[in-house]
Amino acid sequence: MERLTNSEPSSRWFPGGRAFFTSRTPFRLSFFGGGTDYPQWYRQEGGAVLSTSIDKYCYVSARWLPPFFSYNHRIVWSHIETVSSLGEIMHPAVRQGLRMFGFTDAEGIELHHQADLPARTGIGSSSAFAVGLIRVLAALRHQSLEREALYLKAIELEQTWIKDAVGSQDQVATAVGGLNMIRFAQDGHITVQPLDLPPERQAALESRLLLVYTGLSRVGPELARQIIDNLPHRTATLHRMRALVDQAAALLTSQDDLDGFGDMLDETWALKRALSDQISNDRIDTLYAAARAAGARGGKLLGAGSSGFIVLYVPPERQSAVREALSTLLEVPFRFDNQGSVLMNGRWA
Repeated sequence: MERLTNSEPSSRWFPGGRAFFTSRTPFRLSFFGGGTDYPQWYRQEGGAVLSTSIDKYCYVSARWLPPFFSYNHRIVWSHIETVSSLGEIMHPAVRQGLRMFGFTDAEGIELHHQADLPARTGIGSSSAFAVGLIRVLAALRHQSLEREALYLKAIELEQTWIKDAVGSQDQVATAVGGLNMIRFAQDGHITVQPLDLPPERQAALESRLLLVYTGLSRVGPELARQIIDNLPHRTATLHRMRALVDQAAALLTSQDDLDGFGDMLDETWALKRALSDQISNDRIDTLYAAARAAGARGGKLLGAGSSGFIVLYVPPERQSAVREALSTLLEVPFRFDNQGSVLMNGRWA
C-alpha cells in the first residue's frame, strides 16, 4: 500500500483504518530467584522466581500516523523521533517490535511512551515497555493476545530480535500481574503459580515493604552480561537462591510470622552480591547497612544491580526509624497490582 501524501487525495484515511490504543503495564518487584531466570541457566538447571507487580505503570499509546507529514513514523519517549524508515528508529524495542509485527514504512505509526517510575532502575521497565508495546501493536493488527502469548512475544522481542542480555522473569511478571511464583523448565516451558494470599495477609506484607529510590540508574544489560558470564562459576549460589523461592512462598502461604520473609531477603541480597563485584557499591552498601541498623530485617537492590530502587522489609514499629535513617532518599508508596498488562482504551474505525 502506498503512503498517502498531500498530493494524493484519497477516500482512504489511514492504512488499516482509523485506530488508537493505549496499554497500561505494571512494573514489578523481584524478591527471590533472580539470576535463575536467564535462559543460559534455566535451560541447564531449571529456575524460579518470586515476584509481584505493583501499582506503578508504563503507558504506551499507538495509532496510525495521519498521512500529511514529511516523515512516516513519530516515536516519543525520552527522545522525539520523526523518521522516514523503520531502520532509522533509535529505540531498539520499537524498531524491532514493528518489524516483528510486519509493519512497513507504508504504514505510518505514531507511538508515545510515559511512565510512573524512571527507566534503568531495576523495576522491570524495559520488559514492561516491551509488553505494553506488543499489546498496542497487536491491537493495531486486530489481534488480542492472551497473557501467555503476550509474555512469550515480549521474551522473543528482547532476547531474539533485540538480542539483549535479559532474563525471562520481567516479561512474565509485568504481563500477568499479581504475586506469583514463576518457574522456568529446562525445556523452556514457563509456569505461573499465583500466590493467592488472604487479603489481610497480603495487606500485612505490603505494609512491611518500603520502596526507596537511590537516585542512581544504570544500563541493565551491560551488567547482566557480566552476571551471565559468571553463572557457571556460581552454581551453589544460584541453587540456594532458587531454594529460597520455595521457602519464601511456603512462608507467605502459611500462618508463620512474616518477619522471616525479611530475613530471607537479607540472605538473598548477600547471595546476589556474590554473582558479580558490580552488583553493589560503597554507597548502596552504606545505605543498606543504615537501614538494617535502624530496624529493617532485610531487603535487596532490584534489577541487575549497582543502582536504582531498594525494597526493604521493615516491621511496623521500626519504620519511622528506617525512614529517618534514609531521609535523604525518596520513598515511593505502592500496593500490589493484580491486573497485569491491559488495554486501557482503544478503537478501530
